[in-house]
Amino acid sequence: PILKVDKGLEPEKDGVQLMKPIPGLNDLLKRAKDLGVFGTKMRSVINMANAKGVKEIVDQQFEIGKQIIAAGLIPILEPEVNIKSPEKAEAEVLLKRYLLEHLNTLGPDDKVMLKLSLPSVDNFYKECIDHSNVVRVVALSGGYSRDEANVILARQNRMIASFSRALLEGLVYSMSDNDFDTSLNASIQSIFDASKT
Repeated sequence: PILKVDKGLEPEKDGVQLMKPIPGLNDLLKRAKDLGVFGTKMRSVINMANAKGVKEIVDQQFEIGKQIIAAGLIPILEPEVNIKSPEKAEAEVLLKRYLLEHLNTLGPDDKVMLKLSLPSVDNFYKECIDHSNVVRVVALSGGYSRDEANVILARQNRMIASFSRALLEGLVYSMSDNDFDTSLNASIQSIFDASKT
């Protein structure tokens, strides 16, 4: 299991939204470890290509990530780049630079996962995927439709889906059990197929 540990986002500053403080994190991580939790997830958002803001996002993700590693869990670091940002590609350049800087400071046994927005340039995060400290790089759908997200994901080598919004697309409460299952199964299969490259 994966445990969401963040407490939401701060208001935007310097083009980004940092995570709010996470009180009691050490106690939470100890309980999670005792219960057999594999890792944690925590999300922050990058809206603009502001170097100061993007660096603060990555600094915060890794600072808390190291606390999670020390507790014996695998952190999923999720610095989401807003897909509607007019500076999305430029923000991704900054994000990758700071991710690699931090990854290169980790000890050989320190492992993280990265959950990133689908990139503007195909295979842009290859260096992160290949990094010895990275267990896996997964993609968030970030507001793309499922079809759009699948097309972009299929072009990314060794990046797999961690879609939520796109997974649930088209599912409604009024569906019969059979229609719901059929729709969900088709969604899962399409996302799985897009993840196989």
